[in-house]
Amino acid sequence: AALNPWDVMLCVSGTAIACENALVVAIICYSPALRTPMFVLVGSLATADLLAGLGLILNFVFQYVIPSETVSLLTVGFLVASFTASVSSLLAITVDRYLSLYNALTYYSERTVLCIHTMLAGAWGVSLCLGLLPVLGWNCLHDRTSCSVVRPLTKSNVTLLSASFFLIFLIMLHLYIEICKIVCRHAHQIALQQHFLTASHYVTTKKGVSTLAIILGTFGASWLPFAIYCVVGDPDYPSVYTYATLLPATYNSMINPIIYAYRNQEIQRSIWVLFCGCFQAKVSFRSRSPSDV
Repeated sequence: AALNPWDVMLCVSGTAIACENALVVAIICYSPALRTPMFVLVGSLATADLLAGLGLILNFVFQYVIPSETVSLLTVGFLVASFTASVSSLLAITVDRYLSLYNALTYYSERTVLCIHTMLAGAWGVSLCLGLLPVLGWNCLHDRTSCSVVRPLTKSNVTLLSASFFLIFLIMLHLYIEICKIVCRHAHQIALQQHFLTASHYVTTKKGVSTLAIILGTFGASWLPFAIYCVVGDPDYPSVYTYATLLPATYNSMINPIIYAYRNQEIQRSIWVLFCGCFQAKVSFRSRSPSDV
């Protein structure tokens, strides 16, 4: 079959995603110091995005080299599980940031570690189940009328996935609003202890709120168009609509390492160690706490 330019762009996107996140996974595995709950969550996100990138590459290869309905089901199920794990890991990171601020005194405890591991186990378990649904028979290979805009997934399947995304997005929105309130309240209390509101108080608060807005805005802008189109779209519509909304969704996995990993100074230091073999800092690196936004 002739190459579809959209499939090529998805494959290129998958390659970039895989390379970016493979580096993050390697750094976290390479550095014994990166074993805190925050980095466990970042590692989970990077692993999910790495698998998603590999899934996009495999989907392209099998689509044009080994066209098969069975292989198509496997690759689609793999992509569903990977992207679901990525979105679930983002939710887990949001919950972790909220807990690190709301329960700052008890955050570094065994209970927090257990909570993080439980969240990740649940997120990956649900993602695996959702990925297996098309393989186990919830597909439209034998009933074309039940197909969705993402073949071979059924309309009910993509509706379930979209509803899950909307729920996660609303939870993240609520938690980030609460985080903003806590950050503003803490900054205001610090300023009052100094008996006056300094300019740095407003700068710090504005920076924290704007960073949270960028994080949530990037996530929403990437996934909302595709999630909405999965609900309102019709399989008879031109496939270009599906590609045009799916491609930006993949960009979220490309942006995640930049937001959650490469901005972290501990990971920056580990990159120097990994590629240079030694580290001689001309500037002091400060370990970012989970509450840093």
